[in-house]
Amino acid sequence: HNFKMAAPFASTRVHVIKKHVPIWLHRRHFAQSNPWKDTSLGGEIEVRLGEQTLKFSTGKLARFADGAAVAELGNTTVLVTAVSQKQSGSQSFLPLTVDFRQKAAAAGRIPTNFLRREMGPTEKEILTSRVIDRSVRPLFPAGFCYNTQLMCNLLAVDGINDPDVISINAASAALAVSDIPWNGPVAAVRVGLLGEDVVINPTRRQLQQSCLNIIVTGTTERKVVMLEGEADRVGKHNVEKSLSHAVKATQGIIEKIKELQAAVGKPKREFEPPKLPPQHVVDAVQSFALNHVRDILYNNEHDKISRDQALRAVGDTVIKNVKENFPDDDDSLIYACYQAFVKQVFRDLILNEERRCDGRGLSNLRDISCAVDLFKPLHGSALFQRGQTQVLCTVTFDSLDSTVKSDPVSVITGGIKEKNFMLHYEFPPYATNETGKGGIGRRELGHGALAERGLKAILPAESEFTTRLTSEVLESNGSSSMASVCGGSLALMDAGVQVKEAAAGVAMGLVTRTELDTGNISEYKILTDLLGIEDYMGDMDFKMAATQTGLTAIQADIKLPGVPFFMIIKALEGGFFGVKQILDIMSKTITSPRKDKKSCGPVTEKLVLDHAKQSRLIGVGGYNLRKIKSETGVTLTRIDESSLQIFAPNIDAMGEAKEMVEKILEDQREPDLEFGAIHTGRIVEIRDTGVMVELHPKLRPILLHNSQLDQRKVSHASSLGLEVGQEITVKYFGRDPATGNHRISRKVLQGPAVPLIRNLNTKL
Repeated sequence: HNFKMAAPFASTRVHVIKKHVPIWLHRRHFAQSNPWKDTSLGGEIEVRLGEQTLKFSTGKLARFADGAAVAELGNTTVLVTAVSQKQSGSQSFLPLTVDFRQKAAAAGRIPTNFLRREMGPTEKEILTSRVIDRSVRPLFPAGFCYNTQLMCNLLAVDGINDPDVISINAASAALAVSDIPWNGPVAAVRVGLLGEDVVINPTRRQLQQSCLNIIVTGTTERKVVMLEGEADRVGKHNVEKSLSHAVKATQGIIEKIKELQAAVGKPKREFEPPKLPPQHVVDAVQSFALNHVRDILYNNEHDKISRDQALRAVGDTVIKNVKENFPDDDDSLIYACYQAFVKQVFRDLILNEERRCDGRGLSNLRDISCAVDLFKPLHGSALFQRGQTQVLCTVTFDSLDSTVKSDPVSVITGGIKEKNFMLHYEFPPYATNETGKGGIGRRELGHGALAERGLKAILPAESEFTTRLTSEVLESNGSSSMASVCGGSLALMDAGVQVKEAAAGVAMGLVTRTELDTGNISEYKILTDLLGIEDYMGDMDFKMAATQTGLTAIQADIKLPGVPFFMIIKALEGGFFGVKQILDIMSKTITSPRKDKKSCGPVTEKLVLDHAKQSRLIGVGGYNLRKIKSETGVTLTRIDESSLQIFAPNIDAMGEAKEMVEKILEDQREPDLEFGAIHTGRIVEIRDTGVMVELHPKLRPILLHNSQLDQRKVSHASSLGLEVGQEITVKYFGRDPATGNHRISRKVLQGPAVPLIRNLNTKL
């Protein structure tokens, strides 16, 4: 643009100013202001959200980054930086990395690990990073394949406002003011539902009372970019109402970010998109592949593997034929052109003929089969098969000691301190006919968290066990996380967990056609129960879990730069209809939870003991508890001050453990002493603080303090001539309520005080 400014002088000689500098260079010099000296380059804006104010600022921190912004809501503050490389790599996709880190210092804490510093990312940090990524990724222009990184640094947290939504808005502002090509801004809010009232960005305390918790990311024209959240079986009408309020609230934030961008934003840099294949290659690929590709996509007998192999074989043939006619063209360019053509044919079949590659209608489900009680030793198990997606779910019960305990920083930033239900999602490579190490990555954590939210709402309010549900994907052809919800619900009922009602999940899709000149959507089709190829070649993956009553979890991954709100509602309505169909099929296998747990399942009992007996049962340093666990496998967990829970893996182990407990308490059983009774005991030890008196052979010696020895002031028991083995009469006053120790006194049995005459023969 600087050369365009100098164009009027191009036909004449170069004009100079006083210092003999070309005028175009002079203008360029003034365009590059020093951000460390020019304070006008910074900017601040505010937007009112209900009773709170969201503040944005830029130009003061991290000025070496391409873009940086600080967002503050209440006293929670997040800094987000955006940096993108100037040279593109060889990849054909956007290598975007988002790292959200919560610092202990932001909460006024020191990390509790051995090194006392932040280590690898926690589960909450990974899930928050995924939410930010999915919110900004769709807005990058097509063909932008430059390595880009967003770093989200939690500067301060007040324990009232969660930093995840603030981070999305700060990321949007950082990208908007940067020179990185990006078609934003976007804005995010959290929506809650208190009774019938919709609350935007509820506080942490309000969220505890809310039956809805959904993060909504929107862009201009009331379009939706991302959804993520959970609900406590909320009906369709209330979900639609809440989402509508949330999308409306994002528009005000977007306008303010636009104002900040107009005031201090950098001009967007130009980038070189991947070169398009020449027209002769496009025509050749279409002529060679059209009939073959249509035949494959029309063939309902193909499964996931055979369809992929057939399309790959046609691609190899197309490359060979095109290379014979145009030997100078690159193989990778020809294959990329072929892949784009397959995608176009696939989408045209859906848009023009409403035909899916497996022969289903747009709103039809795949064939579903269910089975429970697969393996007798397991506490609960289920197998859920939907098309070519197969999930094995197992339920395991354990003691309350096995609850998941979050670190203090995660608790302050909105996490749960302890949870006794967890769902672990596993996706081994053989599920898609691949090889690899497997393991737990960001995808597995995200899918597991979504399925866990889908089932959390149906669990009973209280449980005497810690429950672990594992979901292992054995075959995958789309929507494995929602299959985990279905299989998990069946497994919980098989295990005898008294769920409120069954839950199921379904994935909805979207295929659109846009106008070339405006980019607006001219045609669209909503798909029910996505295949893997439909997810890959479609425009949206809309997952939702629900019961007959209402929604339990929702997640929307959108590839377009925003989807109109009414299409989201259409997908939501289709999802509710699909879930009810799935629940009807599941009810044919198991209609309600088992009334009793299986014989192989664990058992628990509550043991009520006073403080003294608890200390005897536990033993020195917990010795007795460890001994019981090592010999019987039974765990004893303290519930409150007066009771413990006995958790046994089976009835036999419970019997053994109870015998050991009775023996420990019987061997050391104390006689019951009456309050106010007078006892005669024997001195067994003399201490500086008093004398130890044995009142009964099965009773531990009790300290008779110097202050209770005599009516007169006594500094040491020897001054009274007391000796070990001597009998002494005391009065019993019960236990100390603070320490639980016995209290006895000798002086209350004496008459008025008599001055103490020290025996001169006593050795001082």
